[in-house]
Amino acid sequence: MNKIRLGFIGVGGMGQAAHLRNYMNIPDCQVVALAEIRPGLGKAVAQRYGIPKVYEGHRALLAGEPVDALVAIQSFGIHAEMVPELLQKGVPVLTEKPLADTLEGGQVIVNAVKQTGVPLYLAYHKRSDPATAYALNQIKAWQASGEVGKLKYIRAAMPPGDWIANGWAGNVSTDEKYDAKKGMNTPYGQFVNYYIHQVNLIRLLLGEDYAVTYADPGKVLLAGRSNSGVTVALEMQAYRSTIDWHEEALIAFEKGFIKLELPAPLAVNRPGKVTVFRDIGDGQTPTTTMPTLPWVHAHLQQARNFLAAVRGEPTVLANAETGLKDLQVAKAYTDLLQAAK
Repeated sequence: MNKIRLGFIGVGGMGQAAHLRNYMNIPDCQVVALAEIRPGLGKAVAQRYGIPKVYEGHRALLAGEPVDALVAIQSFGIHAEMVPELLQKGVPVLTEKPLADTLEGGQVIVNAVKQTGVPLYLAYHKRSDPATAYALNQIKAWQASGEVGKLKYIRAAMPPGDWIANGWAGNVSTDEKYDAKKGMNTPYGQFVNYYIHQVNLIRLLLGEDYAVTYADPGKVLLAGRSNSGVTVALEMQAYRSTIDWHEEALIAFEKGFIKLELPAPLAVNRPGKVTVFRDIGDGQTPTTTMPTLPWVHAHLQQARNFLAAVRGEPTVLANAETGLKDLQVAKAYTDLLQAAK
C-alpha cells in the first residue's frame, strides 16, 4: 500500500499531543486534511504541521476528502452521535476512549459498527506500551508451560498524579471556546473518563471477561472476579502525587508475579517497566528479571498499530465490542457504589 491518507478530526490538547504529532512522524502515512470546529485553531495547527486542507467540522471533511482512515479525537460525550456518522465514510476509524458516556450510547455505536462493517478502534494506548506487550508475552508463556502454577490475581492501581508530564509543551493553543468536559458531569462519566483505561487493561491481562463484585464506598477499591475465577482489583484514589505518576499492575501466579509499571500518559519516548519474579521451589534459586525495553512510548506505538490495522494486519487495539464490555463494568461499579450509599 502507498502512504495511508489520514483524515484527522479534532486537534485540541489530546488531539495534538497524544495523536497528531505521532502520525506526523511516521513515514508511511500522510495527514491530508483536518477538521476542527474552532477555525482559528484548525488553521494554526494545519500551518504548524503543513497539513494541506482544513475543514470546519467533521461532516465537511467526510463529504469533501478521500481518505484511507480517520482519527477522531473529541469529547466522548458526543461519540454516540458522531461516531456512526464517521463509520459511514467506509474507512477504519480510531477514536479516544471511552466508547461513549452511557451504556446506551455505546450500544448505538456497536450497532453502527455491525451495520456498516467498518472497523472502529479505541485509543486504549496502554495496550500498545512495549512493557504491556512484554508482560502479555510472559503471561502467555507461563500459562502455556504451567511452570509457575495458575494465574490467581490481577491488581491495577492508578492514584491521581501528573498525567500530563509536560506533554502539552509545543501544542498550539487557542482562546476559542469548546466544551471539552462534555460527558463527564455524572459519577459514571467521571469514572469512565479517568479509570476506563484500567478497566480495559485488567481484561487484556486476564485474556477474558470479568464481573464487578464489590465497590468500596470510599471510592478507593473496585473488586471483581473473572470468568475462570481469577480475583481482580482496581485501586483508585488511595493517595495522590503532585509532580509524579504512579501507575502499575500486578499479575500474580502461584509461584511468581509480573509487575507492570506504566509512565504518565503523555510522557514521550519512555516505555513502561516490567519486573518478573519466579520462585518455583524444589531447591531452585528464585529469580528477578527486568528487561530493557525500546525507547518507544505507548501513543507512538498505538499510532503504528492503527496504521497496521488499516493495512489489515492483526494488532492489540481494542474494538467497539470490547469498549462496550468496559462500559458494562463501569456501570456495574457505579451502580454498586450508588447502592452502598
